[in-house]
Amino acid sequence: MNSAARIEAFLEMMSAERGAAENTLSSYRRDLEDASAEIDGGLAGAAAADIRGYLDEIAARGFAATSQARKLSAIRQFFKFLYAEGLRGDDPTGTLDSPKKGRPLPKTMSEADTGRLIDRAAQEAADASLNDGDNLAALRLHALVEVLYATGLRVSELVGLPVTVALRDDRFFMVRGKGDKERMVPLSAKARMAMRAWLAARATVPAFADSPFLFPAASDSGYLSRQVFARDLKGLAARAGIASAKISPHVLRHAFASHLLQSGADLRAVQQLLGHADISTTQIYTHVLEERLVRLVNDHHPLAD
Repeated sequence: MNSAARIEAFLEMMSAERGAAENTLSSYRRDLEDASAEIDGGLAGAAAADIRGYLDEIAARGFAATSQARKLSAIRQFFKFLYAEGLRGDDPTGTLDSPKKGRPLPKTMSEADTGRLIDRAAQEAADASLNDGDNLAALRLHALVEVLYATGLRVSELVGLPVTVALRDDRFFMVRGKGDKERMVPLSAKARMAMRAWLAARATVPAFADSPFLFPAASDSGYLSRQVFARDLKGLAARAGIASAKISPHVLRHAFASHLLQSGADLRAVQQLLGHADISTTQIYTHVLEERLVRLVNDHHPLAD
């Protein structure tokens, strides 16, 4: 079995046994195929020195430490699979050190900018002067922004929401996230109202009537693409007077988490809401907690200035 066939077998296992999402599988494929193309004889037969040479080469090409670490992680999992399946008698990644990564703080938005963005979306959704097509788009964008900031969903989870989320009008709903795991997320009253308004507009479009998705579209997946939402969000930010380079769906997800922590939420609760499997992933927000603790001491300690 050559390297290409073994990569396919690994991806098949990740999909069938671990429920890896399509985006995750595509990322693994790119990383493994790139490594296989760069290593003489392909990846499956590589020795530790070959893989170390490949990592040195991508570092020289200017890849960030985070990208190098991601590629090495994919390679490690690939060789663990080969070893477990008896396709190799050793794991050449066992002696390799991970690239040293810094801890960049996540991009986020202030509460004031987030409020301006949502207010602009609500204003456009209520604009009676818009034609039918523009009004439909404005109502959809308002629902997307309200739900994203209310829940902190991943963009892939948001655009693929089932229409039943809006039909039930519950304060909570279940979302299926990474690894096919379900978690409960809350919905604010404003998010529920925006979804109801979008649902009413959605019902006027015959092509959307039978779709199982809340945000249907004429795409291969049947729902709105992440790229279209990201583009619309940047346009909304520009119209709200916010630099579009500062905004993305992921930035709004970070804003959701940061603003909760600033207001006193527990880190573990935020971990559950974000759908992080490990608390270490959520700990990128510890700078928010540190700021809160300093403020707490300064405001309440009897000897503080």
